[in-house]
Amino acid sequence: MTPLSYWLYFHLALVALLAAEYALHIAVPDTRKKAAYATVLWTASALVLAGVLARHYGRGGSLEYLAGYALEQALSIDNLFVFLLLFNMFRIPPARQPRVLFWGVAGAIVMRGAFIAGGLGLLERFHWVEYVFAAILLVAAVRLLKPENPDTNEKTPQWITWLTKLRPISESQDHFFVKEGGRRMATILLLALVAVELTDVIFALDSIPAVLSITRVPFLAYTSNIMAVMGLRSLYVLLTAMLVKLRYIHFGLAALLIFASLKMLMADWVTVGPLLSLGIIAGLLGVTVGASLLWPKVIVEV
Repeated sequence: MTPLSYWLYFHLALVALLAAEYALHIAVPDTRKKAAYATVLWTASALVLAGVLARHYGRGGSLEYLAGYALEQALSIDNLFVFLLLFNMFRIPPARQPRVLFWGVAGAIVMRGAFIAGGLGLLERFHWVEYVFAAILLVAAVRLLKPENPDTNEKTPQWITWLTKLRPISESQDHFFVKEGGRRMATILLLALVAVELTDVIFALDSIPAVLSITRVPFLAYTSNIMAVMGLRSLYVLLTAMLVKLRYIHFGLAALLIFASLKMLMADWVTVGPLLSLGIIAGLLGVTVGASLLWPKVIVEV
């Protein structure tokens, strides 16, 4: 049982880290440098937390946290691809994107906490839910392996078209709400935020079962997930130019989901330790990223 004080200290530490990140944004004018420093800040904090957790949960618990963190970081790469598509679709300039991502991550913290609590509650009461989660992960893996139609990515989602017909949307990107013609209106920036939040809900349906395949300790599952999500904003800025080059990354992410699914399905017969899990996650991700960088483009002659 995790003491209540641990939850309190963790969230206080999050607030302090957010304050430090905000100070970086003020002190460093260059956008990419800010993102690099912020990425170092969140990564270092995640590793420090692993050391702190080892004092209460032991080496095994610390490794479970690190494996969950690494898994969520890997799966978050797919989120970044979608964020890039959404910002292009809504024509959100780079200067406005961090604001959307900030509030998107804030909403993700609340949603992920609720999802983890609900998932653990179901697993404790109904053992068969474990097989449902494993099936979800397999479906997600298959979805990643399916080739995407580029025309579908450029197409405006139906819910946006429906919403704009129901209520006029301002083209302004200065605020989430503005006053135009004497009435309060939502803006394109707000629609982008809603799209980011909905995207995170969809991805959470994959990543939460995945992290629960690594650990069933609520505090370890929650902290590993949140620390990975908190670094998403700065990671997005750093990797924006590289995302299109990672052409094989989806194979690695699909393999990670299949691994998490098999781990859940075989839990009653085979135990995969956190250290081995961490090694498999790092290995699969390293191979696909390395392959993407070594062979950026394959020309097929017919």
